[in-house]
Amino acid sequence: MLLALILLLSFISGYILPWWAACIFAFGAALLLGTTSRQAFWSGFAGLGLAWLALALLKSFPNEHILATRVAHLFQLPHWTLILLVTVLIGGLVGGMSAMSGLLVKKVFEKEGK
Repeated sequence: MLLALILLLSFISGYILPWWAACIFAFGAALLLGTTSRQAFWSGFAGLGLAWLALALLKSFPNEHILATRVAHLFQLPHWTLILLVTVLIGGLVGGMSAMSGLLVKKVFEKEGK
């Protein structure tokens, strides 16, 4: 459930809001639905990573990967798919850390209330 919520909110926010808005959604989703640190991190990693993968591919296919190829050459990468992989990795790490931060904030306030 957490993965699906993060994926959906991240994908939709990718069209409307800045890139960092997906971090806020991952944080909030884990704050509400997170149960373990492992589940929160991997749900955030997969949700934001897959959303950024889909958004990057939707932007790259219509122009036949021209911009992605140029950016890959700028970073001295041989093919545009490697820059796509880097994008997914960065998005996944940002999403995973955001979701895990949300869960850890939730745990802090649960312990104070007991």
